[in-house]
Amino acid sequence: MGAYRDIDESIPIVARKAGTDGISVNESVSDSVVWSASQRRYVPVDQVVQEFVMEPQDTLIQRRDRVRTITVAAETTGGETAAAALARVRPQIEAIALPQGYALEWGGEYESTNDAQASLGAQLPLGFLVMLIISILLFGSIRQPLIIWLMVPMSINGVAIALLATDTAFGFMSLLGFLSLSGMLIKNAIVLLEEIDLMIREGKEKYQAIVEASVSRMRPVMLAAITTILGMAPLLSDAFFRGMAVTIMGGLAFATILTLIAAPVLYALFFRVRPTKTPKTPSAKEESVPIAAAPVPGE
Repeated sequence: MGAYRDIDESIPIVARKAGTDGISVNESVSDSVVWSASQRRYVPVDQVVQEFVMEPQDTLIQRRDRVRTITVAAETTGGETAAAALARVRPQIEAIALPQGYALEWGGEYESTNDAQASLGAQLPLGFLVMLIISILLFGSIRQPLIIWLMVPMSINGVAIALLATDTAFGFMSLLGFLSLSGMLIKNAIVLLEEIDLMIREGKEKYQAIVEASVSRMRPVMLAAITTILGMAPLLSDAFFRGMAVTIMGGLAFATILTLIAAPVLYALFFRVRPTKTPKTPSAKEESVPIAAAPVPGE
């Protein structure tokens, strides 16, 4: 009937009649006999059957969502990511003309990632709204929370550089890492802005408060970022958590330095803080110049 290929071995497929009393199991289907009820004896099968036609049939019908489904699976090779492989073969596969009643859907990692991102995206706006309300209540103002949230988009540069440098795809775990990264950046910005406001409330001049707060908060912010980066380093060897680790490490390293520069600058711009001009003191040379008196005529 055919052949079954097992690696490099071809095994023939032979159809034979099931063994019964008086009939050899080695007989082929065309040489077998059948019981004739009218003649009360066995007769050759070719007397009652004109020909045999072999047709393949599905012994197990796979269904998905109650629809008959054929699944084609493949693995990537040569270190290629699933996203890159999909982008390479997708135009060719979708260009195939399908008969009427047939449809094509992509599964595997692509489907799992989309499902996870859709589930996460449904709850994400509510989470960001709660964080925004908390930051507004913390400062009692709009400008400080606006400065804090402007720090988050800046971290995208560090994330992109880290992913490109390590040749890592931005998948679902990378998205989780970016969300965690946004929380860390907000925390760093809150620490810095809170210190600036505290110094201003103590009576320090605004420009001087920005400078001194940025210098005093640099050490704790940098140490917190370094400890987090070192804590993520062991996950680089894990295939599942690699994307998250690269995202957090690259984004946090880049955005921490940027926060220490951008946050004070934005604070000065939003609150219109300018450097104070110190009064010019006369120099010693100017003080020692004598003033000559003109002589009065006749004296």
